Amino acid sequence: MSKLKVAVIGLGNIGKNHANWYSKNPDAEIVAFCDLLADRVDPVAQQYGVKAYHSIDEMLSSEEIDAVSVATAGTENGSHHYEPTMQCLRAGKHVLVEKPISNNIEQAREMVSFAKERGVLLGVDLNHRFTPAADRVKQLLNDGELGEVLFINMALWINNPNESSPWFHMRALHPHSIDVMRTFGGPIKRVQAFMYKGPGRAIWSNASVNMQFASGAIGHLTGSYDASSFHPIERCEVGGSKGRAVIENVFQRMEFLPRQSREKIVLENPIMGGGMGNFDDTFRNRINAFVQQVLQGGPLDASGDDGLAAQEVIEAAIRSWENGTIEEVPNG
Repeated sequence: MSKLKVAVIGLGNIGKNHANWYSKNPDAEIVAFCDLLADRVDPVAQQYGVKAYHSIDEMLSSEEIDAVSVATAGTENGSHHYEPTMQCLRAGKHVLVEKPISNNIEQAREMVSFAKERGVLLGVDLNHRFTPAADRVKQLLNDGELGEVLFINMALWINNPNESSPWFHMRALHPHSIDVMRTFGGPIKRVQAFMYKGPGRAIWSNASVNMQFASGAIGHLTGSYDASSFHPIERCEVGGSKGRAVIENVFQRMEFLPRQSREKIVLENPIMGGGMGNFDDTFRNRINAFVQQVLQGGPLDASGDDGLAAQEVIEAAIRSWENGTIEEVPNG
């Protein structure tokens, strides 16, 4: 195919973001939008000059579509992902679904299994790994410059006053954190979690999760919905036998500190040209990777398997806090 014909389901802010970056990708062509709410989808369809649908089945039967972004939300930002994703997979379409892949682990497992059964590609919008800083750390790992991974410390703190469910913080936010940790450390085998409700909170808005990777390396995640959006939101430190790599604030800065040298490597995000302008560019990078990899026939970075693996870790952390136990992660 010369261009990837794409549709977007769910035209809230995130869906509009998907539409924006598809429209700017020379290898993609938007052919349709779909949302149950006409006042949400119709103006966007008019903006891009394509047809608006209010029924997924009607859209799939009426348009020639290669791939679909599912950008619906629901409880914990994930309960409305299962049905539209399954409809698209059933129709033989490749799918990029927003995170979490689903807030229901059984549904997440079914989505991944069904995509494989149908022979189509399923990706998840785990956009925090799609940065030059993350690519540089992966290069350090692949080139042996970091040595053997010993530990990974991850933190993701933002301000979100939402009180929708006890586990909203874990299920909606930390697919990103877990995915970044797995990107550098591989599968996670077991977890032990502690949680705390911030002042006036009804939900577990703060979390501390100890982890052990299948490799034997150890890890730790600090997460919070009681932080600020005005300051850095994320930090990842990968400790290896030959040195440490630190990513500051998703993409702003990467430092490599060799174990046996006083010198260090610093990769700064340039403020003029060649860098990432803001956090929204992580969506650009993720959308562009999805388009390219689908056109190539796969495999996908941040695949359905990766999205499911992150949710398995999160569910194990929830069980750990509920039961006061160290929990094994399925398939970890």
